[in-house]
Amino acid sequence: MITPQPLRCRLYLITPPRPEDPAALARALDEALEAGDVGAVQIRFKGEINPETGDEAPASDAYIRQHAPVLIAIARTRGVAAILNDRPDLARELGADGVHVGQSDASYEAARADMGRDAVIGVTCHASRHHAIEAADAGADYVAFGAFYPTTTKTPSSQADPEIVEWWSELFTTPCVAIGGINAENAAPLVQAGADFLAVSSGVWDHPEGPAAGVRALNAAIKRALAP
Repeated sequence: MITPQPLRCRLYLITPPRPEDPAALARALDEALEAGDVGAVQIRFKGEINPETGDEAPASDAYIRQHAPVLIAIARTRGVAAILNDRPDLARELGADGVHVGQSDASYEAARADMGRDAVIGVTCHASRHHAIEAADAGADYVAFGAFYPTTTKTPSSQADPEIVEWWSELFTTPCVAIGGINAENAAPLVQAGADFLAVSSGVWDHPEGPAAGVRALNAAIKRALAP
């Protein structure tokens, strides 16, 4: 279960989309999860980027089946929810705790039918209040807004402002995830706006002192932003 904590913002860690060494990624994930609080890990594997459009090809089923189970097991051992990106069918097959779907992926309803009522299902809502309300009304376990900052992880299709997080947190109880270019230096406005989770990829994996240090830095930034 992916759970926010009262008066607390948690880290939602997203894997690198194209890890050069999946075995090294597994070791780094274990060290990162030991380093500090992480509410969920999203396993987001992708294929190559189209240089003309910036779109990412999907990872092959074989690649996901080969490498995702190790990461799911590590997350589960650490008591962290393992969320597979895009693929409710494979999430169910591989025993993930849930799935994250985008606006161009499987619908929330299809994902819920695939995964069952106890699975965690999150929905990308970009900067759309309408999409977020629809997802929450349908039963989504969280909604994700972004991108808030420039990111090299993917080509964002929208630009969001912290105000949408503040609006959501004041009116709705469904947790919200802020995503897009977040790191320890720029996290504070999103924490203070009321984000329940900060989705971070390169801010952890590309940290100059390693992923474990990245997790510690993000948790320290969250603590500072919430200090009275």
